[in-house]
Amino acid sequence: MGLPEEYRAIEAIVLSALEPVPPNMLAELLEMPLDRVEAACAELAAGYEGEGRGFVLARVAGGYRYQTHPDLAPFVERFAMEGVSSRLSSAALETLAIVAYRQPVSRAQIAALRGVNVDGVVRLLEQRGYINAVGHAPGPGQPVLYGTTPAFLERLGLYSLDELPPVEELLPGPEVVEQLEERLRPGADA
Repeated sequence: MGLPEEYRAIEAIVLSALEPVPPNMLAELLEMPLDRVEAACAELAAGYEGEGRGFVLARVAGGYRYQTHPDLAPFVERFAMEGVSSRLSSAALETLAIVAYRQPVSRAQIAALRGVNVDGVVRLLEQRGYINAVGHAPGPGQPVLYGTTPAFLERLGLYSLDELPPVEELLPGPEVVEQLEERLRPGADA
């Protein structure tokens, strides 16, 4: 004998959600009273705990979400770190280059140069130890300023930032830029 359909529906919705699912949303989706939804969620959570599952149905941030069981954190951490590539994405490399050449630089300055939100990439580069906070900018909000670390220099085999190639060497020459502009002009042949 399986679970009642509404319990299975709660499991399916919560499992597929990216954010915690508020109980009132579950009640609306299942066309059930709120107290019945909360009782069903409590019963599911107690059942998982009673069975000694590796996950829990947690009440967090105003809703329900599946999470790994807290006592299994060492295994989950090991899994999360297994196979973590030491290679950086092109977004991370671009961000790292901006920090290296423009340091000290704030997240907002990096985002303005890249044209996208860089919060996740900056966090990744900090976690990898390639950049860190080196101070705060004067002015409103005093944003954190970032710079490269000795680990960055070590990874690139550099003694100091003075050994970085000049930016001009990394940019295409005027003839390449002219060719690109020519192709982008309206009426240019495809």
